[in-house]
Amino acid sequence: MSHTSVALPRLTVLARQAAPKLLEGVVAPLAVFYAALAVLGERGALIAVLSWVYIGVGWRLLRRVPVPATMILATVAITVRTLLGLWTGSMVFYFLQPELGTICISVVFLASVRLNRPMAQKLTLDYIHLPSAVLGHERVRRFFARITLLWGFVLLANSTVSIWLLLHQSIGAYLLVRTSVVALISGAAIAFSVWAFRRVLHRLHSASAPALPAAP
Repeated sequence: MSHTSVALPRLTVLARQAAPKLLEGVVAPLAVFYAALAVLGERGALIAVLSWVYIGVGWRLLRRVPVPATMILATVAITVRTLLGLWTGSMVFYFLQPELGTICISVVFLASVRLNRPMAQKLTLDYIHLPSAVLGHERVRRFFARITLLWGFVLLANSTVSIWLLLHQSIGAYLLVRTSVVALISGAAIAFSVWAFRRVLHRLHSASAPALPAAP
């Protein structure tokens, strides 16, 4: 059986593809929130972030561009969080909402493996393009299933630690300690995911490379 030659993208190329979407989906909403908080107050900040997310979705729909799964999840989460935050007026409850949402997302991650539709693969394809020959390889399927399980438990650990801090510490201590702990846990998971992804791509590339003719 002949081997199919697969051209694998470099990780630097994948990072450049992912960076703009990470900036739009993660960095920009935080910047909008803190800027609006300083100018408009708490209610204005909530409305500003919600508006930013819906503008992003609407802009894609008008241009007939597919809406990434991460943006759909963020839109649902931020809508519920904003409505409940405006209704209760409680900052503790406002910070508690995303942690509860993270628990729900972790359950979705774990369930997606059971359904043989790992969320890690879906989210990865929102940021980067992988050839169909790569996605169909058994090693790649196993990788996405295992990474989905990893991130399901990482999200569950992050939310558990965050809720404990929120309920037992002041808001100031919660923000400081939570940021550090979540960054440490998530950073380690990201480093491992990148290393494992690189390892899978390297093995797949080696398997698809044509064999050298035997020496006479």
